[in-house]
Amino acid sequence: MEQLLLTPPVVFAIVFLFVLLLSTALSRLSYKKKEKREEGTGKAYACGEDVEDHMAQPDYSQFFPFAFFFTVAHVATMMITAIPLESINTLIMAELYIVGVVAGLFILFRR
Repeated sequence: MEQLLLTPPVVFAIVFLFVLLLSTALSRLSYKKKEKREEGTGKAYACGEDVEDHMAQPDYSQFFPFAFFFTVAHVATMMITAIPLESINTLIMAELYIVGVVAGLFILFRR
């Protein structure tokens, strides 16, 4: 019986039921909104201006290269530190990996 209770699906179900019961019990202490909704609470607000049909469209053109650089740099660092230096073959693989990463970053940031 003890083995059955420690299987992942059973533990998940037990924790899920516990959280559900805890949520239900604590919901009685939560803040209740008024039933009546004030006028204008659902409207968009932009620094005191009434905005009609305005959708913000942020520019991510500079974010994605930075995020890609961050990801490549961290993956390269993890790969290089995980390669054992006990043989010449792994050292050559690490050097080729570094050359590939540097070439990829040059391609990413070329003008």
